[in-house]
Amino acid sequence: MTTPEPVILIENLVKRFGDTTVLNGINLGIMPGETMIIMGGSGSGKSTMLRCMIGALRPEEGTVKLFGRNLAELDETGLNGVRKQFGILFQSGALFQSMTIAENVALPLQEHTTLDASTIEIMVKIKLEQVGLREHAEKYPAQISGGMKKRAGLARALALDPKILFYDEPSAGLDPVTSAEIDRLIIDLTQKLGVTSVVVTHEMDSAFTIADRMAMLDKGRMIMVDTRAEYERLRDTPKDRAEGLDETQQLIRQFLRGDAEGPITRRKAATGYAEDLLGSAGGPSDRAPSVEATRVV
Repeated sequence: MTTPEPVILIENLVKRFGDTTVLNGINLGIMPGETMIIMGGSGSGKSTMLRCMIGALRPEEGTVKLFGRNLAELDETGLNGVRKQFGILFQSGALFQSMTIAENVALPLQEHTTLDASTIEIMVKIKLEQVGLREHAEKYPAQISGGMKKRAGLARALALDPKILFYDEPSAGLDPVTSAEIDRLIIDLTQKLGVTSVVVTHEMDSAFTIADRMAMLDKGRMIMVDTRAEYERLRDTPKDRAEGLDETQQLIRQFLRGDAEGPITRRKAATGYAEDLLGSAGGPSDRAPSVEATRVV
């Protein structure tokens, strides 16, 4: 039996903005039908990595391949062809406020297929039923809750029957019960439709509920890619045994547990905040102010 090829393959990915390297040598393969969690602290490079995976950003070095095709080598027509094979649930839902929920879901079908209006209407009802919103089809985004907006955005992402679904912080801003409902919906869709799910999040309860594998970024580097069970082992390591872990494992454990003490907080404390505030000698900085006063005192 042959081993399936990764549906997403990232090799030696480097992304810079000016002199700042945001992603540095990222390697990751995501297999068909699995749910991969991408996580890390603020500024770790999660969102930039997601934008590279959907072709919104081109890397300075390395490759990002979807379905075996190098995104950097495709023109806009080629990219659009690949984009039709994946859907994206944006953090805010990104619904058009002047359109009903049904009209939002219908838009990709109108733009990218030759289906007639009656067929599109049936397809929209199917997608809304999959996320539990068929009875709310004629409402506008302003008339529904935050969780319902996420589900409506997911229905739109499903419109073209994608092979990959990208989720950008799907639980952000939701109460615990609604967040759990979104998690269950992600699991159900993945199992029933066989799609590959890539979820960018820092919500650990959600991550451990839906993940098959998990990947953690830190300061632009991929520091661990492993099964959910291995991450659970690190998270549940007792404090008296945690000192036996190496620095990277301790950092991951602190992040997973949300502990106030550990390598992450020690690193922040070592950044020289006081010196940056007061100047290297502890007194006023001799650097010119960024804004000159205009009033004479």
